Amino acid sequence: MTKRAKNLQDADITQIVEMLDGWSGKLSWDLLIDAIEKRRYMRYTRQALHKHERIRQAYSLCKKSSSSVKDASEIRYTSPELQIASERIARLTAENMRLKAENEQLLEQFVRWAYNAYTRNLDKEFLNRPLPGIDRDVTKSRVGVKAISKVR
Repeated sequence: MTKRAKNLQDADITQIVEMLDGWSGKLSWDLLIDAIEKRRYMRYTRQALHKHERIRQAYSLCKKSSSSVKDASEIRYTSPELQIASERIARLTAENMRLKAENEQLLEQFVRWAYNAYTRNLDKEFLNRPLPGIDRDVTKSRVGVKAISKVR
């Protein structure tokens, strides 16, 4: 019986998405799962990865872009510096495309929230109110006050 992998946190998801940004070569869920296991020493299922929106979108974007663009690792340059620069440009281009897609989705979500706020008659002033302050002072409870007075 295999040990269950820990739940994916935001940092884990970011690391997996960055792996997809720099992905070169053929991409499949099995290959991605194997790469994650090599890098993070945890094995996740396709369903666990697919459940997270950012991973799912980065995967589909990487799959689309890899099928339409020749891979940077397939092009061989005479100098290793050019090869490294080409791979870096490809990774940054993929990251840029993913971030643009994420930004577009956030803008769509904002429009949806604005419409829903409008239908509830919430005006701009109400929505832009600052968050309430957090009282970080020690809470004085009856038990705490008695304990402090006994120490003195």
